[in-house]
Amino acid sequence: MTSLAGLSLPELEKLLSPLPRFRASQIYKWIIRGVKSFEQMTDIPNSLREELNSRFYIFSGSIVSCHDDTGTKKIAISLKDGLKIEAVLLQDSKNRYTACLSTQAGCPAGCVFCKTGSLGFSRNLDNTEITEQLLFLRTLIGTDDEKNKDEHIIDNIVIMGMGEPFLNLTELRKSIAVITDKEGLNYSKRRITVSTCGICESLLDFAVNGPFVRLALSLTTADEHLRQKLMPVTKANPLQKVKEALVLFQKNSGGRITLEIPLLGGINTREKDAVFIADFAMGIDCVVNIILWNPVEGLVFEGKPLIEPDKKEVNDFIKKLESLGLKATTRFRKGRGVMAACGQLGA
Repeated sequence: MTSLAGLSLPELEKLLSPLPRFRASQIYKWIIRGVKSFEQMTDIPNSLREELNSRFYIFSGSIVSCHDDTGTKKIAISLKDGLKIEAVLLQDSKNRYTACLSTQAGCPAGCVFCKTGSLGFSRNLDNTEITEQLLFLRTLIGTDDEKNKDEHIIDNIVIMGMGEPFLNLTELRKSIAVITDKEGLNYSKRRITVSTCGICESLLDFAVNGPFVRLALSLTTADEHLRQKLMPVTKANPLQKVKEALVLFQKNSGGRITLEIPLLGGINTREKDAVFIADFAMGIDCVVNIILWNPVEGLVFEGKPLIEPDKKEVNDFIKKLESLGLKATTRFRKGRGVMAACGQLGA
């Protein structure tokens, strides 16, 4: 049976034909509100609810576990073929929520510092499986936390979970179209951030054709040789071509780009790494986001276990970046207790 959550309104109208369009619109709005069954769609006749229940699912997947840490909830979702993915809900000190969504089951990028990359690749998610994660995460927010009806319960969306989004660009675009639909979830593109390793062909496509959401590049290091060893997928995506695509994206979108640097103790924290980053960033309106590596047991580089950078190593690196004229921020670490932090999904 087909699932309905995550479909656009035109797709739903076509699927439910010859039902009148207003019925499709009613069902669409119920799904956006977060109903879990057709029985909850109270303005639809009982006979139609029964028919819908016999022909369709609302969701193709289901939550099979939920783990809580301070300000963080991680859910595991079982997909229709039995594969499992994870998505994360983050809450900050101002009671703002961010949803972190996945685009693939596993990941083909193979970054040595990421647990998901160590799992290998199973398949791309379809657009409904991406969008469903947002709908599932919304159900984790209790009524006591609910905001005014005119506000989004979840404030921001980051496509930074399992997988490389730009290796699943077609389905990513479909999902963003549903999430930003003014008749549906109605998110501004400025509330959505996509993070990529820098897949040149897709990045150029994105730069020309959008959607013009916020963009983050998982740079890690601008030392090309070291980057290719840490992130095997970058061997086919040289930094010069990545930068050309970023400049074009910025020209067309007008948005600031985030350069993400997961710091690995003793590996990419050298003074020359800061210089390489400054050289790469020249000509780009960007902010450097420092991410202290989150420990994952069993991950190694060149035969040695990966370690967290120490405090002095981090401070010295940030000072060097700032001395080179870069704006650097440090990502607050959340979810480590349930393996929900950056680089830990799939553990």
